[in-house]
Amino acid sequence: MAHEASKNESSRTSDPPFPVLETLRPALATLMGKAGFRGFLARALAAAGEEVRWLRAVHVKSDGSLEGLQELQAQLAPALFFEGRTVMLARLLGSLVIFIGEELTLQLVGEVWPKLSLKDLDFGKGDNSEKTRS
Repeated sequence: MAHEASKNESSRTSDPPFPVLETLRPALATLMGKAGFRGFLARALAAAGEEVRWLRAVHVKSDGSLEGLQELQAQLAPALFFEGRTVMLARLLGSLVIFIGEELTLQLVGEVWPKLSLKDLDFGKGDNSEKTRS
């Protein structure tokens, strides 16, 4: 998320509330179709909502965008908002690892963000919460 934020440092006011998701959306929609992406995102959102309560007020719209996130961004402290987006992204990527495997997930992330170093990524080897839900 820090990588994505550093790209758009000058245009903060016009940024979507979750630019990482907006960047990932086309690749994931291509991989699993629009309806598949919506379902996948809804599952990740529900899992993240168990950990970050305010995410329960967010809903996936028919186009795969998140409804209610922009309003919450205005109400929450920046650190809380960042935490929620981080948990959401972790659940999304963790689910993707379960769905297509770590190697293909790394390949997809590398295609979306080619300048991002992927060598230090750890896809939940210390967290089994997603694996036990599957």
